[in-house]
Amino acid sequence: MLIALAGGVGAARFLRGLIATTPPGDVLVIGNTGDDLRIHGLHVSPDLDSVSYTLAGLGDDERGWGLAGETWNVLGALDRLGEPSWFGLGDRDLATHLLRTRLLHEGQPLSAVTAELGRRLGVPVRLVPMTDDPVETRVEVDGPDGVEDLGFQEYWVGRKAADPVRRVRFAGVESARPAPGLLDAIAAADGIVICPSNPVVSIAPILAVPGIRDAIAAAGCRTVAISPIVGGAPVRGMADKLLPAWGAEVSAAGVAGLYAGLADVYVLDQVDAGQAAAVEALGLEAVVTQTIMTTVADAAALAKTAIERL
Repeated sequence: MLIALAGGVGAARFLRGLIATTPPGDVLVIGNTGDDLRIHGLHVSPDLDSVSYTLAGLGDDERGWGLAGETWNVLGALDRLGEPSWFGLGDRDLATHLLRTRLLHEGQPLSAVTAELGRRLGVPVRLVPMTDDPVETRVEVDGPDGVEDLGFQEYWVGRKAADPVRRVRFAGVESARPAPGLLDAIAAADGIVICPSNPVVSIAPILAVPGIRDAIAAAGCRTVAISPIVGGAPVRGMADKLLPAWGAEVSAAGVAGLYAGLADVYVLDQVDAGQAAAVEALGLEAVVTQTIMTTVADAAALAKTAIERL
């Protein structure tokens, strides 16, 4: 079994290449749920849905998130009624959140609900949330009215990551438990891949769930991490705004430092080849290759490179 730690869009694109080179049934994806939110009474899991839609062949490739062929009638109606419309819930996407919310209300844990949604959507891999317990990524910022404590989606989508970041924390993580079976799966894994996701708000929440980081460190297999930073900037998202608050440099080597002592191998892009020596100095094997995934073939080539180092 190959295990992948995944955030949203960047991870989904990588995973699409991974299942082109590895039987999907041999892949278990641990998804980040720190981004989850409740809005309009619905439980939304953005990272889980990005992975699910992409791997099921339902995602919007141009936008990078949500469903292809989406419409926005309900969101427009909510806006006309004076309700919050800053978070983009499409008409078809709402069906996923309605079903998730109902099943959770009936008492099913998020891991069981995610498995059921995956079955109905046609997700070819086993996708498991990092925990069934509530964990919320909170971002402390210097806002227009002083210091504010925002939920991640409010910071990222609602405020467009415009506020200077002071601190990032994962509310509730101390009492969270790994989803059922995750620790055993990690212990038995043939290889572990840390996808090219935001290291602060996608990967760090997973590793912060008590037991997961230790299980990866103790696993008998090798772990490969892929840089989400290319040429001193994130390929997608706002990692450049968050890494300094996390105490890390906005560079491929800066992110490598976050995985030192956990990963065995670090894959960085060709444009960052000059940082390979700094990565090696951290105790990681540095592998230089193309990491930009414009096509599925690009993602498959990157996945092949990662798998060869496991």
